[in-house]
Amino acid sequence: MSSLPVDAAHEDAHGHVTVDEVALAVELPGADDRTGSADVAEYALRLGDDALILAQQLSRWIAHAPELEEDVALGNIALDLLGHARALLRFAGTYDGRSEDDLAYFRDEAEFRSAWLFEQDNGDFARTIARQLAASIYLFELYSSLQHSREPALAAIAAKAVKEVDYHRDHAVQWTLRLAGGTDESRRRLQRGLDDVWPYVGELFQDDELVARLDGIAAVPSTLRARFDRVVDAVLAEERLSAPSVPTAAGGGRAGRHFPTMGFILAEMQVLARQHPGATW
Repeated sequence: MSSLPVDAAHEDAHGHVTVDEVALAVELPGADDRTGSADVAEYALRLGDDALILAQQLSRWIAHAPELEEDVALGNIALDLLGHARALLRFAGTYDGRSEDDLAYFRDEAEFRSAWLFEQDNGDFARTIARQLAASIYLFELYSSLQHSREPALAAIAAKAVKEVDYHRDHAVQWTLRLAGGTDESRRRLQRGLDDVWPYVGELFQDDELVARLDGIAAVPSTLRARFDRVVDAVLAEERLSAPSVPTAAGGGRAGRHFPTMGFILAEMQVLARQHPGATW
């Protein structure tokens, strides 16, 4: 992660900034400066892990998307999310001196704090879009709220990230409408994708003791749900669909209990760093 060049910030073909602007332009404490509290670090880990795992999942579409433009679009979204992850993990690591690479590549599964939605398999393209619809709308509401955090670093990261997530949200919405209003098969697959991923949406909006202790710093998950539902309902209503009414899955990612796919995700993501620790390129 940190091996990316510092001067590599640029805009992609869509005009939105890529990984390095978010990760490196935000003013954060130096790696040697212990700052904040264990609670703030844990909260930043949650957000960073969500972004990191979703980036890893989306990167698997490169060279496999249904059209060339989507190879580029999904790859750019993955890079944006990787930028968010870098900034958040770098900030989290200032508490105990670990680097963003330490946190990404050298933690075991139980030490990650990502929610189950982000750990879901890509499935077919429609399932990925259904996951992206939920993830991007949630992240937009999350970062919109975090812009007002009393923690300056979190507020700065959110202010950068929300601009990119706005594009991610638009991308997911447009593909949702395209699939829902396309052929009978594309509509069927989208509905199946929504049915598959919706049990994992509820975990995103569960309050807990950590958030309660970070009053004014963390975004309160339950306060984001109404806005999330309004956007989702408006999008799906355009094609006479509705969000599935399903029980919330057990979840547990915030406590280190992960969906069965997580081990495979980490094995793929971490293998090079673990086999060649300290390598640079």
